[in-house]
Amino acid sequence: MVSLKIQKEIWPLDGSFTISRVSMTKSYTLVVELQDGAHIGRGECEPHESDPLQMEAVEKSIEALRPLIEEGLTRVEMNLLFPAGPARNALDCAMWDLEAKKAGKRAWDLAGVTMPPSLVTAYTICLETPEEMAAKAAKHQDRALLKLKLGASGSLARVAAVRQAAPEARLIVDANEAWSYGELCRLADPLADYGVELIEQPLPAGADQALENYQGSVPLCADESCLDRSSLTDVKSRYGFINIKLDKTGGLTEALLLAEEAQALGLRIMVGCMTGTSIAMAPAMIIGAMAEFCDLDGPLLLAKDRSPGLRYEHSSVYAPDREMWG
Repeated sequence: MVSLKIQKEIWPLDGSFTISRVSMTKSYTLVVELQDGAHIGRGECEPHESDPLQMEAVEKSIEALRPLIEEGLTRVEMNLLFPAGPARNALDCAMWDLEAKKAGKRAWDLAGVTMPPSLVTAYTICLETPEEMAAKAAKHQDRALLKLKLGASGSLARVAAVRQAAPEARLIVDANEAWSYGELCRLADPLADYGVELIEQPLPAGADQALENYQGSVPLCADESCLDRSSLTDVKSRYGFINIKLDKTGGLTEALLLAEEAQALGLRIMVGCMTGTSIAMAPAMIIGAMAEFCDLDGPLLLAKDRSPGLRYEHSSVYAPDREMWG
């Protein structure tokens, strides 16, 4: 018999987190705990860009499955019953954690993935004025990889300011659906001149058909356009990379299947996150072990992470220990 516990949490951010469509100062997360005897598995989701109303809906959807969960619903059965999204992510990752602890193995071994001791993660510079972004980049200029949030205008000025402040850092940019196709074509080559290696989600999801004609010098990565395997039919002819986020895929189970199918189609992998705690990042590290770009800096954007949490040192995030997850 499995016992289910659901905990709603609010985590203040270290300042504000601003992208093209929203600005926030808190992360609203939901943690699922599954206890089976002496073993406890945990999973965390952030329902939707820190919208507390969405968290209530996610909690209710999990509660609706409580009888089945506590009767021993398996991870495979749960993924068939439950739609992709944050609720399933929290449950799925808790189930992986519980399975690993009960088996006395690590979750990545159960998944058949070789986990290195650490991964290099990007650090996000949020959308602000060029001067503000440059000041933040200067503080983090010794990080290996910076991810810049950009908006509908002023992108080159922001990237130029950051490049001057952090001349050695590798750069990727994320427009969060804010550009037009014409703007993308105008910006791609100048961004390449600044050393930008990847452009994430330049056009709105569902309105990115024009990308089939893109011939710019910087590869494109689908984020909002790629939710799970059902997205790949459209994505494969428009992007070179996909950003796999567990809150989109509905957990590690689908994320692993998505990564495998995407790579078979010739797509390359990035792993990303919401502004969650280490419990959300730990299972995503398994996808990170398969990815070329890793963006698992959520805990670094919080005023304080949970304890115990992942170990972050410089640009590296280290694999979780057994106590924490998996």
